[in-house]
Amino acid sequence: KALDNVSFEVKTGELVAFLGPNGAGKSTMMKIITGFIPASFGSVLVNGIESSAGNIEIRKHIGYLPENNPLYPEMYVREYLGFVASIYKTGISKKVQIDNIVELTGLAPEQKKKIGSLSKGYRQRVGLAQALIHNPDILILDEATTGLDPNQIVEIRNLIRDAGKQKTVMLSTHIM
Repeated sequence: KALDNVSFEVKTGELVAFLGPNGAGKSTMMKIITGFIPASFGSVLVNGIESSAGNIEIRKHIGYLPENNPLYPEMYVREYLGFVASIYKTGISKKVQIDNIVELTGLAPEQKKKIGSLSKGYRQRVGLAQALIHNPDILILDEATTGLDPNQIVEIRNLIRDAGKQKTVMLSTHIM
């Protein structure tokens, strides 16, 4: 079993970390919470909404950065963020959303480059930007600092801390 008899509650504005070795079930838990995979037993409520595989409503409330950060390397940063922004119906213009998220995540110097040409740290920023672009209530970050150098880890952690001032943040790591 990846998870067995897990129960917890996270309140608005809290930052919660799942800490454990590889294979402990951290990513599985996050995929269940986000509705990317179904729970084989039990239920998950997010903002009072049942989280289940395929539930589109739940995705409006969650910004998710999976461990493998699936980006399109041939797209430009602003182009990719525009693509992601168009998925969500926020009532805010795409240009405003992109400008805001580029500023928030420190992507301004790299915003006109192709994603494939970015450093690992800036690709993580793009992943974080896509998770935040629709201004979700909850941010779920799976191993967001894996593979980064010490300076990049500090920068990404600062971005997460800043986002956590206004959102519920759940992150996983196997690094203390």
